[in-house]
Amino acid sequence: MGKWAVAMSGGVDSSVAAALLAAEGHEVVGLTMNLWPDWLPEPDDSFKACCGVSAIDDARATARHLGIRHYVLNMREEFERAVIGYFVDEYASGRTPNPCIACNQSIKFSLLLDRVSALGLDGVATGHYARLRHDDKSGRWLVLKAADPHKDQSYVLYGLTQAQLPRVQFPVGSYTKEETRNLARRFGLPAADKPDSQEICFVPRGSYTDVVARFRSEALTPGPMVDTSGRIVGEHQGIARYTVGQRRGLGVAAGEPLYVIGIDREQNAVIVGSEEDLLCVELVASRMNWIALPELRGAQLATARIRHASRDVEAVVRPGREPGEAIVHFAEAQRAAAPGQAVTLYDRDVVLGGGTITSVRTAASLAASA
Repeated sequence: MGKWAVAMSGGVDSSVAAALLAAEGHEVVGLTMNLWPDWLPEPDDSFKACCGVSAIDDARATARHLGIRHYVLNMREEFERAVIGYFVDEYASGRTPNPCIACNQSIKFSLLLDRVSALGLDGVATGHYARLRHDDKSGRWLVLKAADPHKDQSYVLYGLTQAQLPRVQFPVGSYTKEETRNLARRFGLPAADKPDSQEICFVPRGSYTDVVARFRSEALTPGPMVDTSGRIVGEHQGIARYTVGQRRGLGVAAGEPLYVIGIDREQNAVIVGSEEDLLCVELVASRMNWIALPELRGAQLATARIRHASRDVEAVVRPGREPGEAIVHFAEAQRAAAPGQAVTLYDRDVVLGGGTITSVRTAASLAASA
C-alpha cells in the first residue's frame, strides 16, 4: 500500500477518488488548493466554482467523513501567474487559450506534485476521467481515454511526462459518471449529489472579458474588422472579445453569413470570412509532448481532437520544421481550429501526445503555397 495525496476540489469525482484509495488500504491525505483570486467575489449558488471557500469546506467535510487528514494549500499567487496570466496573455495575443491544460501542467502535476513528493508521499491522485497503464513492451507509461466517453478528459492530459506518470493516479477513470455518483452514495459522501463545477473556475458566469480587462485592457481597444482581401467592413470592440468561428455579435451586414476566421494582433484587426474559410485541413502545433512515443521520427497515422468536446478524426502527423513541432493533416477538414487551442493525438484509446496549435491551413492556402 502507498501514501497518496488526493487533490480534493470538494466535488464528487475527487471525493470518490479519495474514498476508493482509502478503501484499498492506502494512506490518504486530502489536499485542497486555495486558488480563488482575492479580487473576485466569492462564488454563490448560481456559479459553481471548484476553488472557492465553499469548495474548501466541502472537501474538508469529505475528509472528515473518510477519517483522513486534510490540508489547504494557498496557491493563489502561483495560479494567478501561471494560469490566469497565461489566459489573459493568450486572449490579448488573439489566440484561444485552454486554462485547464495550463493548470494541469503548471499547478496540479508540477507544483503540487513536487510538494507532495517533498512530504514523502508517493504522488497525487485526482478526479480526472482518464486511465493509466504501463506498457511492458516499450517500458513507457500510457494515458488512455476514460471508460466513460462522455466524461473523458484525456484531451487535457497530454502534457504528462514519463517522470510524472508513475506518481499520478486517476481512480475514477474506469467508471462512468453515473457509477461514480453511485459509489459516492455507497460511501455516504457529502458531495454525492453536488452539481459539477463549470469549466473555467475563475470566470464568473462566462464573463471572461472582465478578467482580461483587469490585466490587459489594451486587448479591448476597438479596431478594424476586415475581410480576406483586407477591405475594412466594420469595427470590432477589442480582439479579446472574439474567437475563431464566432458568428454572432459581429455587427457587420453582408450578403452571406460572416464568421471570425482570424485575429491579427499586430494590426489590432479581426478578420472575417465565409464558413468555408473556417475549414482547416492542416495545422502546425508546437511544444509537443509525446507520451506513448519517445519522439516522432516520421509520418504516422493517428486520430486527432482539437477541442475537449469534439470527436476524434483520422489524421496523418509528421515532424515539423522546428524542434518540438508537428504537422497534422486531417482526412476530413475541421471547422474553426484556432491558434492557442490544443491538439491531442491518439492511437485508438491511447494518447500519443499533444501540443499547442500555432497556425492553421485551409485547402486554399495549401494550394497557394504548393
